[in-house]
Amino acid sequence: MLVTEEVCDPAVPGATMPQEPQQTDFQLVRVKSTWCRIKKGEALSNDEDEITLSEAKIGERISEGGISWIIEAPIYFCYKVVETYNILEPSNPTLLWGHITDPQEIELAAASKRKLRRFIVIDEVVDKLYGSKVRAYFRENNVQHKILSLPTTEETKSMELVLNILQEVQSFSLDRRTEPIIAIGGGVCLDIAGLAASLYRRRTPYIRVPTTLLSYVDASVGAKNGVNFLQCKNKLGGYTPPVASFLDRSFIQSIPRRHISNGLGEILKMALMKHKGLFDLLKNHGKYLLDTKFQSCNGFAYHGDAALQTTRIAIETMLEELAPNLWEDDLDRLVDFGHLISPELEMKVLPSLMHGEAVNVDMAFMTYVAHARGLLGAGEKEQILQCMQGLELPVWHSGCSWALIQRALRERLKHGGGQTRMPLPTGLGVADIFNDTSEETLERAYELWVQDCKPKVTAPGLSCLSL
Repeated sequence: MLVTEEVCDPAVPGATMPQEPQQTDFQLVRVKSTWCRIKKGEALSNDEDEITLSEAKIGERISEGGISWIIEAPIYFCYKVVETYNILEPSNPTLLWGHITDPQEIELAAASKRKLRRFIVIDEVVDKLYGSKVRAYFRENNVQHKILSLPTTEETKSMELVLNILQEVQSFSLDRRTEPIIAIGGGVCLDIAGLAASLYRRRTPYIRVPTTLLSYVDASVGAKNGVNFLQCKNKLGGYTPPVASFLDRSFIQSIPRRHISNGLGEILKMALMKHKGLFDLLKNHGKYLLDTKFQSCNGFAYHGDAALQTTRIAIETMLEELAPNLWEDDLDRLVDFGHLISPELEMKVLPSLMHGEAVNVDMAFMTYVAHARGLLGAGEKEQILQCMQGLELPVWHSGCSWALIQRALRERLKHGGGQTRMPLPTGLGVADIFNDTSEETLERAYELWVQDCKPKVTAPGLSCLSL
């Protein structure tokens, strides 16, 4: 016989209520098609084939003030990050089926007579480079498709662009369960398309195909998406991972050298925080990676496959930090290194600094903070700055004034639960999070940083690449 729940009379004004609050915890079970609750720990029916037990829970609390219910409903996401090659070759099925994890589901989908349909958001610069191959890929695979080419830059990263995408998605009449939106472009494109997908019918699956080094090792591996609002970076957004990210390093060969350097700033962040081996790779092979644009060259035996090692370690270390904390419930995050001051700086000086460059200016200053605190020796500080220089990253910018730093750290306090939660290197490849850096230490670090890194003669806004 199935367990049935006890029915409680609703609270009536003036009725006698228990003096001490009473808490009862319930599990949720589905019997055939109906969900019901049973007291936690109470036995289920013997006919377990007809019962589904949920991980969600309901707590009921009865007090003098009435009844309250507390619902615990865990959110489950599974997404793939896939390294692939020649993704736009029509014979490569990754864009068609690569997001599906169940082999039987792939077989059923491939055998279905229903015509495949895909909606693609592509950055307009990427469209000029690869648009013909994208169209040929879907045409030769007999996929009905709509390609929306958009200018996706920090200046256009807005809700207006998201709504533009959503209007086109609605016109295409997308099936939100079986027809994932595909985003092809840099980090801004992936963020905008991801937010649009998360909003359409409350959540539509989407796929990320990064085409820059920065998006390859950063935007493609996490759950966040968003747009700028009121001149604040990523002020609107959410946490909705893609069903899959497909990484094809060959896209990187088409981007300018400065964009490669921009991505190296984000990789250096992970190297300084937690992986000495990655730091050594960047220090020893940085120029080679810039020269070859992360394309493996067999003729350079000395370098081995430094490009593959660098991207794989960067992704693995990033996933180690993100996966346990996808929704940022824990605000102590090593991946925030370089992101305390850079959001304010980047938005203030647009478009003179790219994202990874602004992050590196932040990291350079924080390296001086770590040195001023006695966490880094002079030799380690110099190694870090020389590595940044070798990666052609700016270590100073005229827009990063003392007033901006103070303002950015005040914002950090506001959104960090009253603590700065400042990640700082405590060596090469090791780090910790600090809440006790004094104003005096910060000011001393700033003075030393400006003294060492500010060019003696420079045009306004010019960033410094040498010490």
